[in-house]
Amino acid sequence: MVLFLLFGCVTVSCDAGAAKPNVLMIAVDDLACTLGCYGDPLAKTPHLDRLAASGVCFLNAYNQLPLCNPTRASLMTGRRPDQIGVYDLDRHFRDQLPDVVTIPQAFQNAGYWAGRVGKIYHYNVPASIGTDGFDDPPSWNQTVNPIGRDKADEHLITNAEPQRKISAALSWLAADGQDEEQTDGMVTTEAIKLMRQRRDQPFFLAVGFFRPHTPYVAPKKYFDLYPLETIRLPYSPPNDRDDIPVAAFAHNCPIPNYGLDPLTLRQATQAYYACVSFVDAQVGRLLAALEENGLRDNTIVVFWSDHGYHLGEHNGVWQKRTLFEQCARSPMIISVPGAEGNGQACRRVVEYVDLFPTLTSAANVAAPNELAGNDLAPLLHDPLATWDEDAVTQILRPADDRLADPVMGCSIRTQRYRYTEWAEGTAGVELYDHHADPMEFDNLAIDPDQSLQRVMTDLSRRLSKKASGKRTTVPVNPARL
Repeated sequence: MVLFLLFGCVTVSCDAGAAKPNVLMIAVDDLACTLGCYGDPLAKTPHLDRLAASGVCFLNAYNQLPLCNPTRASLMTGRRPDQIGVYDLDRHFRDQLPDVVTIPQAFQNAGYWAGRVGKIYHYNVPASIGTDGFDDPPSWNQTVNPIGRDKADEHLITNAEPQRKISAALSWLAADGQDEEQTDGMVTTEAIKLMRQRRDQPFFLAVGFFRPHTPYVAPKKYFDLYPLETIRLPYSPPNDRDDIPVAAFAHNCPIPNYGLDPLTLRQATQAYYACVSFVDAQVGRLLAALEENGLRDNTIVVFWSDHGYHLGEHNGVWQKRTLFEQCARSPMIISVPGAEGNGQACRRVVEYVDLFPTLTSAANVAAPNELAGNDLAPLLHDPLATWDEDAVTQILRPADDRLADPVMGCSIRTQRYRYTEWAEGTAGVELYDHHADPMEFDNLAIDPDQSLQRVMTDLSRRLSKKASGKRTTVPVNPARL
């Protein structure tokens, strides 16, 4: 490996004379930062902790829109939601940018074979398991869509909210059988087969797991890792919601805790963590296969979840679709062989749109000129390097009995603050000081002094450069927001 110094920035890449590095991209569905390497005291995730110890663990990575289809489309194209016009679960990014080049396409153009197993672009989970989902065919030379016993066992699933489909409700199953019988276990098995088949040529292999998306299905042994008596619901002050705008709360979770009792909520939490450990075990199988096939030293490994996830914060917020820290922040680990920062955590604020330029830079692959993000090479070299960037996340709310009109929410995260505007501030404003209030309990925008007013003015200006709070003109399905 060599380190190129370009215009004052360190670029971490493989030696031009060496073999092209492979890329193993691992994506997980609805995974919050509920991992040991992110400081979660409950999570049992030894394999992801080991990956973090061999790469750079980005502790403050932020997705661009915390809903499956938009965030995946944004990450894979390196463009922001406003650039690709994707805010719901129905619109494809090629509707707006038909010729856009995705990450795997950039690698194909450089002579790589690109393959996908499981969920990388959007799927309706669990309905579309076993199909291509809402895929992007130009991105791949080959795709594999496993379907496991979790589909056949859906009639066994406990649904805490029978009035809603298991895809959206708190629902779970401690399954019989082995890992390899579940869809995610089969995803791992098929990915390992492709890894072996393609070991003699440069490959870009994307492996997408469906859990811990609802329904929370994992073999029973993973539930046993989290005895129910060890599960606690998160603390919030009793008046936590009093200073938060109505638009900040997702339309799919209008009632705190869905009106469910504490025992049911703890059972759902147990099931969620069981799925996290199940997926961790599958990542362990992938990493072991890299080693067994002699590929680890020449393979860039990147791990990400499409967005964060709520488990009852703010007195009963669950799942996704918010601009709070728990949802906007999500796990991202990058391991580039030989990078000097490997084995360290990075606390700098980074974005998911940064992944495209970072991967192409690390592999010496040409990237499109119009990418929205930054190459993270300086942080892969030195996770403590000076880095004055921010992260912007947005979400579109449909009109409902709470909101007379659709509302776009846009939030900017700096090293110290989170600042959020709803409909350019007309539907509410939030400001949280993460140095003093990491759980975002105290909305400082309610009664700001002159100093905080200056902070808000500056953050509003920076926010508007990356996202618009205006009502979008692209087609949107309100039922799929």
